[in-house]
Amino acid sequence: MKYILILFSFWAVTIQAQSIKSTTIKGYSPTLKDNTIAECIIDRTRVASDTVKAGHFSMTVPVEKLTESMLFLKGEGCPRYLKKFYLAPDIEVNLTGTDCIYPTWKVESPLPEQITSNRIFEHIKDALTEYIQLSLVNAPYEKQDSVYDIIIKQTIDFLPTLPIDLAVLDELEGVALYATDVDEFPYIEQLKTIEKSISIRTPKIYEEKLTYIHSLLYPSHILQIGEEAVDTDFFDMKGCIHHLTELYGRYLLLDFWSLGCGPCLTAEPEMRYVRELMKDKMEIIGINIDKLSSWQESDWSKQIVWMNWSDGKKGKNGINSVYCDNASVPYYVLISPNNRIIWKFEGYIPGMFLGMFESINGPKQDNSRNLSLAIRHIETNTIGTTINFRYYGTNKTKFLIASNSYLIANGRKYKLKSAEGVTLDRDNHPLQTICEDKNLNLNSLFYSDFKLTFEPFERIPTSFDFRGGDGNYYIQNISIE
Repeated sequence: MKYILILFSFWAVTIQAQSIKSTTIKGYSPTLKDNTIAECIIDRTRVASDTVKAGHFSMTVPVEKLTESMLFLKGEGCPRYLKKFYLAPDIEVNLTGTDCIYPTWKVESPLPEQITSNRIFEHIKDALTEYIQLSLVNAPYEKQDSVYDIIIKQTIDFLPTLPIDLAVLDELEGVALYATDVDEFPYIEQLKTIEKSISIRTPKIYEEKLTYIHSLLYPSHILQIGEEAVDTDFFDMKGCIHHLTELYGRYLLLDFWSLGCGPCLTAEPEMRYVRELMKDKMEIIGINIDKLSSWQESDWSKQIVWMNWSDGKKGKNGINSVYCDNASVPYYVLISPNNRIIWKFEGYIPGMFLGMFESINGPKQDNSRNLSLAIRHIETNTIGTTINFRYYGTNKTKFLIASNSYLIANGRKYKLKSAEGVTLDRDNHPLQTICEDKNLNLNSLFYSDFKLTFEPFERIPTSFDFRGGDGNYYIQNISIE
């Protein structure tokens, strides 16, 4: 997760302000195109917006206390990133620049926290500007990452020189979050030393934030596939307490989601459809990571048909830290009827839940590496082993089955002999409609059925693996029984 520049891949959700306290945000750049949309985001939720006219925009934002907020601009020439700044009641914040790269704009505000944030920004400005420019021209990820590493190191080195306030703690939290997503983060010991030093000097009002930062740097065990599920206190929309134990004995799909997450919303039609197909076998538990009031007031949240719960931790050191390998949403965890974790997945790929349905209801198999592809039937005899596959996706999704695909069993490989319904070594597309019912909103999902026949087993195994060529699709622990 990029902690300074957060890729804005979600659809913000508007909430109605309950407070009469507010602040004013004004922005200007002569390069902004008319009709560019300016949005203020707080706690992953859009709280105000305005349309740019003659380079100007202005927003009145409800705010009760010192608050971290984000600016997002949707328009020609604007990068898909967020600009962080601070708000408090009865002040005016001005953001100005000479271009459309608004994450590098100047922020004018009387808040001490904004002054601290500005100092950090000035320290990393050159590297930050280079990073955004590289992303705008789609430079290779290796080159972008090397510049981002410079931003991280400059920030870490600069933090100990600053007075302790919310801005410093937010930056420390951001770097700590980034460190959790990087294998063998090179500055982890330096970061732990800084965290220890800052925690000694930090006022008690920030104790909860410090606890969360500490948990990022010294993480507890995260449950993995095969381990037993754990429970906690969950709250529904009315504040009633629930537990996973109420639903044990069925498949449980944990859906960690946020109001500001576009893929979370995109996945809903497919999840609704699969839930109906498996209504006697599976239940979905949506676990929201937003602020309780935002979650409870959201029209989207009120329309969810499955279990809609929250642990009240806003995704910080809550139940998500037990199940999820990182803080990204959506994040899905499937628990078996005997309370064991079967698979975990970050993000949404169209067709993945239908592939999950096939794997649960068809021959026993582990298709967690590529959920969109599933085995529906197996026939084995002295002539060969024929497997019926189904691939799910959009009609633009490409899938390729290699001619050197094979099965693994009895300590050897069994080569592919023939294929039906698929062209080998070429891109194929799923073109069969999932469902004609327009009310289900599944018009973007399709499937393709095909058969592959392999050399016969010299001895029928209890299970085998499928490899769609070297480095391609992989389904393992396939049972013939």
